Amino acid sequence: MPTERIEFKGHSGDMLAARLDLPDGPVRTSAVFAHCFTCSKDLHAARRIAGRLAAQGIAVLRFDFTGLGHSGGEFANTHFSSNVADLVCAADYLAERGMAPQLLVGHSLGGSAVIAAASRIKGLRAVATIGAPFDPSHVSNNFGAKLDEIAERGAATVTLSGREFTIRKAFLDDIAGTALGPSLAHLGAALLVMHAPRDETVGIDNASEIFRAARHPKSFVTLDGADHLITREKDAIYAADIIATWSARYVEPRPLPEAAEVPEGVVRVSEHDPGGFRQDVALGPRHRMLADEPVAAGGTDTGPNPYEFLSAGLGACTAMTIRLYARRKGIPLTHVSVDVSHDRDHVKDCEDCEESKTMVDVFTRVVEVQGELTGEQRASLLRIADMCPVHRTLKAASVIRTELKS
Repeated sequence: MPTERIEFKGHSGDMLAARLDLPDGPVRTSAVFAHCFTCSKDLHAARRIAGRLAAQGIAVLRFDFTGLGHSGGEFANTHFSSNVADLVCAADYLAERGMAPQLLVGHSLGGSAVIAAASRIKGLRAVATIGAPFDPSHVSNNFGAKLDEIAERGAATVTLSGREFTIRKAFLDDIAGTALGPSLAHLGAALLVMHAPRDETVGIDNASEIFRAARHPKSFVTLDGADHLITREKDAIYAADIIATWSARYVEPRPLPEAAEVPEGVVRVSEHDPGGFRQDVALGPRHRMLADEPVAAGGTDTGPNPYEFLSAGLGACTAMTIRLYARRKGIPLTHVSVDVSHDRDHVKDCEDCEESKTMVDVFTRVVEVQGELTGEQRASLLRIADMCPVHRTLKAASVIRTELKS
């Protein structure tokens, strides 16, 4: 997926480093991803989840909070509330680009931050948390014996994941004075809580507290086998797929570009990228689709390949024809489905054929009909499948005229 390197101003005026992961096609909606405490936008989980969401049409802005990663500012001068303010700045940046986010995704303390920020972001429709603590002060468990030193001296250096950070008393005071209960009660958006049962950093009881404090609509999904940092790729992909599917119920998709210039009855196929095989397919003025090739064939697998479109046409026409026949004959058909597969076979006894005629396309249909049907009715439904107009087109010798547009 294409990624933009960008910067925007954070809560203190310092420039925050960010990446905007974009779909390889139309943007269905936009999201902001908030990383875990002292992590960065480039954490494996952040990159994988954002990339997977982008592959499903969701543009994702992931950024480094003030003083972390490649962002400006001093981490020692930040706290939980400043992270929330940075999130609002990120949402404002996307809005200025005409991509106001409808979805927030937060990991660990970033999950707590997106809950706190939600009511401050106009147009937000969905919030997803991953391994988030219900009480932001939970993060102070990482400071151990340094807590007394911070309280006495006003600051101390703590080592987290092999790196040193200065933690000030103002940070502890801020998280101690922050409660997510009121934010959850007035979230103003659908909530998805995701948590690993064996999370040893933030216990799953935090997910229970978040879920209980929130109002409907709310959902919970367990991340079985995952660790707190979602280090395994398959866990990140699973989480992203769940978020994409769940959020589709709540977000309003951005309208696709107008296709009014394509006349009724015309199917227009336009190359999307000269470097690949993806095609934008406009079927008259109202319908849009994608065509592509599998990755193994040099494509990006964002849509069906041409033969799959052909098989779909045959299958759809077959099912419609069977339904129409059953309706006219009063046959108690309750459901019909058609599996279509395509292959190419060598033509037998074709020694004198032209080279282009030595292969024949084979479409195999498996028709399933349901209902209280007699054997005779089932046989008649199968026979009528051959009367499908697309079937007859494929069986007949078609004429294809090709012209070069001036």
